[in-house]
Amino acid sequence: MADRLTFGLIGTGAIAQTYAPAFEQCETARVVGVADTRMEAAGALAERLKCPAFGSYRALGDGVKLDAVVIATPPDSHPEIAIHFLERGVHVLCEKPFSLDPASARAMAAAAVQSGAKLTMASKFRYVDDVVKAKSLLASGALGDVVLFENAFTSRVDMSARWNSDPRVSGGGVLVDNGTHSVDIMRYLLGPIREVQVVEGKRIQGLQVDETVHVHARSAAGVDGTIDLSWSINKELDRYISLYGSGGTVVVGWKESKFRPATSREWVQIGTGYDKFQAFRSQIDNFSRAVAGEEPLLITPDDAIASVEVIAAARASLVENRWVPVAAPGGTS
Repeated sequence: MADRLTFGLIGTGAIAQTYAPAFEQCETARVVGVADTRMEAAGALAERLKCPAFGSYRALGDGVKLDAVVIATPPDSHPEIAIHFLERGVHVLCEKPFSLDPASARAMAAAAVQSGAKLTMASKFRYVDDVVKAKSLLASGALGDVVLFENAFTSRVDMSARWNSDPRVSGGGVLVDNGTHSVDIMRYLLGPIREVQVVEGKRIQGLQVDETVHVHARSAAGVDGTIDLSWSINKELDRYISLYGSGGTVVVGWKESKFRPATSREWVQIGTGYDKFQAFRSQIDNFSRAVAGEEPLLITPDDAIASVEVIAAARASLVENRWVPVAAPGGTS
């Protein structure tokens, strides 16, 4: 790219603090303004990024010339902010969870179609080098027929004072928060998810939302998935993805990823583990190059909507205690 795209960064919470060093090392994009309703927080992050601070997303849009924005605010605010910028032709990279319900996700996508602006959901694990390598290995046929997908995101975190555990803001608990990553990873590797069943574990933090859940998912191709999510336990696993097939097994780990053919007892290393900043840089680069017309979006608006549809079905299953079909892209089961 000849010129770096100009970005506004909306929100200054934990996820925005990860975007900051990624932008500092990025050759395709730069931040030219930071917005947060807390001016002190906006000013502190803006000082680091050497750009002006604003007290609202509207002031940011009026105050600097923007090619794109990163929306790093709680999910209840995503549709309003995204549609505001999309209607003005500003490209939008929106953090997960994309929205609280499928209808608002579709409204965001419709605004992007109408304006011609690019829209994507931020889902960092699609950009992790080891996950990309696992996808390539799967596509090569080395795993044969895949039978089982396993994923776990479990760690002890005090959520009592965080917006993620306020259902009015977040739309749910760990199922919505961490589960959005899980279902997007499964969809990325195995294609559409057709039905889900969710069982809730014991609540020990006194939250209004789920803290621990076990998710069963089944892909359109018939692959079973099991997903463990928790803010209250740590399973102390060295891996977060496992794929088991007739031709072998691949595991994606925090410090190492490896593959073992079914005909061998020896593991072959395929990667060196999870690098958060590499994932965020790659995410920004893909979005920037897609805006420039140099490569396709890795996560399309349809992918974002599908993620919200799967989580909506999972939330229904949590309440109804049964397998729930996932709505198809057109909004039907």
